[in-house]
Amino acid sequence: MPITRRSLLNSAAVTSMTFALNETKAFARVPPKPPNIIFVLADDLGYADLSCYGPSAMHTPNIDRIAAGGVRFLQAYANSAVCSATRTALITGRYQYRLRLGLEEPLAGAGKTVGLPPEVPTLPSQLKKLGYGTTLIGKWHMGELPKFGPLQSGYDHFYGFRGGALDYYSHQGTDHHDDLWDDDVAIHQMGYLTELFGDRAVDVIDRYAKSYTTSKQPFFLSLHFNAPHWPWEGPGDQAESERLAKSSLFDFDGGNLQTYRRMVQAMDAQIGRIMRTLETRGIADDTIVVFTSDNGGERFSNTWPFTGKKTELLEGGLRIPAVIRWPARIKAGRTHDQVMASMDWLPTLLAAAGGAPDPAYPSDGISLLPALTQGAAPVSRKLFWRYKANAQRASRDGDWKILKMLDKTFLFNVVEDPLERANLRDRHRDIYDRMVAQWTEWNKDMLPEVRESFTDSFDGAHLADHFGAEKASGLPDVDSAWPQSK
Repeated sequence: MPITRRSLLNSAAVTSMTFALNETKAFARVPPKPPNIIFVLADDLGYADLSCYGPSAMHTPNIDRIAAGGVRFLQAYANSAVCSATRTALITGRYQYRLRLGLEEPLAGAGKTVGLPPEVPTLPSQLKKLGYGTTLIGKWHMGELPKFGPLQSGYDHFYGFRGGALDYYSHQGTDHHDDLWDDDVAIHQMGYLTELFGDRAVDVIDRYAKSYTTSKQPFFLSLHFNAPHWPWEGPGDQAESERLAKSSLFDFDGGNLQTYRRMVQAMDAQIGRIMRTLETRGIADDTIVVFTSDNGGERFSNTWPFTGKKTELLEGGLRIPAVIRWPARIKAGRTHDQVMASMDWLPTLLAAAGGAPDPAYPSDGISLLPALTQGAAPVSRKLFWRYKANAQRASRDGDWKILKMLDKTFLFNVVEDPLERANLRDRHRDIYDRMVAQWTEWNKDMLPEVRESFTDSFDGAHLADHFGAEKASGLPDVDSAWPQSK
């Protein structure tokens, strides 16, 4: 057989995948030194909302520094276009549709009966078995007490809120009830929430660092900011908080680009404090720091060069920034084109810590360590999505993406056409049909959509650029059919 460019690329992909498996086994056998891990998650941050992903009017020097000191992924995806579904995939390392919780888009009102089952292995519970101390600061949004919570799913400590949104000053949720907790105890505390989370993170790192230098116990800190999620309140915006206390936290008549930038920059400032604390304590080189988002951007986000927002399976609703720094093992100043998803972080971080996913709950993700520590070439990925509102379905295979919204279907080359403008479905019918068949086969292993699960979307009454869009019915697309002629 003649050697072609395609055959060389395919051979390289196989070689890279083999290397990835060997590297993961090597890490699992002999970890050089268990690293500390700080996982920072933003809420509703758009792909280009950071200056390191520019062009952007945003100034985020501290997050940029993490990127400059390690690897910046250029093709990172969220597991869902909304928060609690992605968080389910992130903490379990599996497609969220394998759990009833993952069908909520997002979890809203059913948190007493629907949540993350405590018996399911999680990233913190598995790191805990490897000897890690574990803490969550910030947003949980995967079920409420008494059945569900961070302490029930692997975290030793929790400081934050359990619902989907919180006022930055009053610390009340959409029901106008307080929702700030220290472990499983409700608390009242004054202050701007982003700064309170930064204060607690610095304190936790200080305490873990003292233990790390004596007992050598590594730590895992999940720092899940609610910034820049609505309500649109920056530092000093107490008057806006007082206004919303008399109306609705959903805040459709609030916010602007300037407020949004101040919210993001306030988060960046707290991340700067955390990085300085690591350096002061002498543990920066031995600490993995990850920064990413739970889904694509919302109203005021910059998602360029993509279209679409949160709640949509267009690239803008799924593409997210993702950067990682680990000076002891990762060379600085690199970018990588590996297609990745939120669920990849569990196998990646477990491998770095010398472990592996629980075999009874195998990860749907892959370890990114070969790409991070050896600069291995990207390996081809197949990723799949569903979203109940507007009967959305999508899949990525190599450079290709299929998309279904209501009864309209598309095929895009999202590398050459990131705006998703040129529908190549009819020109490349063989690729489209193959990918539809792959999605249909994958979907058989997932829980079916159910009528009672919540799903959210924007319509013409919410956003002017969605004129003509009607409120989604919320009904499941039971047969998940892909129309062939529309």
